Amino acid sequence: MGLKERIIQFIDYKGISVQRFEKEVGLSNAAVSKMGDNTRRTTIDKISNHFPDLNPNWLLTGEGEMLNTINHSNNEASLIDEPIILRVPLVSQYAQAGYLCGYADEAYMASLPTIPYIVDHEAQGHYVAFEVKGDSMNDGTEDSILEGDRLLCREIMPHLWAESKLHIRKWDFVIIHTEGILVKRIIDHNVENHTITIHSLNSLYPDRVINLPDVKQIFNVIELQRPRRR
Repeated sequence: MGLKERIIQFIDYKGISVQRFEKEVGLSNAAVSKMGDNTRRTTIDKISNHFPDLNPNWLLTGEGEMLNTINHSNNEASLIDEPIILRVPLVSQYAQAGYLCGYADEAYMASLPTIPYIVDHEAQGHYVAFEVKGDSMNDGTEDSILEGDRLLCREIMPHLWAESKLHIRKWDFVIIHTEGILVKRIIDHNVENHTITIHSLNSLYPDRVINLPDVKQIFNVIELQRPRRR
């Protein structure tokens, strides 16, 4: 992963657009798209000064963690004393049809019940929890996602669909498609043709190629909650 990809990953973590990032840092339009190994150190310093939580060594080399773990007031490493409780709207199995129509409606989203998740840093971005319906991601292994599981998901902004391939890591995704809400892996992403190939862990379900214009949202699965089963 190069410098541009690391910057885009950080922008996605902050939950802002590339254009807003460039404006806040004081960069020219489309500066991020042109970044590479020859990017000036003054540009890196601008980014680091504006975002002190960003680890500049990770930005330059990819080594270490994306975020600093230093308490700048006393220059010592500090641990998180108290967990942060993140309350996330829950889209149950029965609310999924309504979500397809109301996902962009603030009043609808506010009407959904919320469930708590414990996170280790202040949340950045748009989070939604989805309750799994069906057995397409159940192959009997520890990677399985079972019906009734609740998935904490963070939205991947649409501009990243065009700039970054989504299948480079072994991640699970929730895909809001015109046909419904899909929990899948993405095994191929054709940026030029604007298509992704989705994969089910259950071998009874064949791989499918879907067009990104038919996709409303894509979420990366961050955490899984599994209720006690009897």
